[in-house]
Amino acid sequence: MEIEVRLRIPNMKIRAKDEHGYPIDNSTIRFKKVIDLPALPKPGEFLQLTTATGGPFDSNVVRADWDESCGRWVVACQFAKRSITLDEHDALVNDPSWEIKPLI
Repeated sequence: MEIEVRLRIPNMKIRAKDEHGYPIDNSTIRFKKVIDLPALPKPGEFLQLTTATGGPFDSNVVRADWDESCGRWVVACQFAKRSITLDEHDALVNDPSWEIKPLI
C-alpha cells in the first residue's frame, strides 16, 4: 500500500541558522515522503522511517486521512524524540526523497 507520510519534527536544542542568519523554526515546516507499507498504520502506533544517509528513526502516528486529490492515504507523524540532533536534521533536509513543505 502506497501512503504519503507527513512528518513533524521538533526544534533542535541549538538551532541551525538559515541563509539569512535566523534560527530555523521546525514548527513551520513538514517533511513529506511517499512510502510503501503492508498496512495502514493506526494513530498511536510507531512507524520507523529512514533517510538516505542517517539511520532509521521512530515516529508516532498522529492521524491517517484519505486524500482524494492524490488518491492515497496521508499519515501525519511526529518525530518520536523530544528534540532532533543536527545530524538527524541534516539527513532529512539533504535527502532528495523527503520534500520540505512550508506551512506558511
